[in-house]
Amino acid sequence: MQNMQIVKRLETYRLENRVSLQKLAVDLGVSFSTISRWFSGKTKPSKIQQFHIEKFLKVRGVYGKK
Repeated sequence: MQNMQIVKRLETYRLENRVSLQKLAVDLGVSFSTISRWFSGKTKPSKIQQFHIEKFLKVRGVYGKK
């Protein structure tokens, strides 16, 4: 999955489940500013970060849905 697609799915998950940026950052093991930069498009998740985001979304039943 491309970086920006996974970021969009992560943001959709966050908004639909009313998860704060801070809580999402803690759940993913990254800083608040990292999450903020992903959502603003200033940076993209690394391959390792992308793997962990996919894993996070799979556990929550979000990954793989269209």
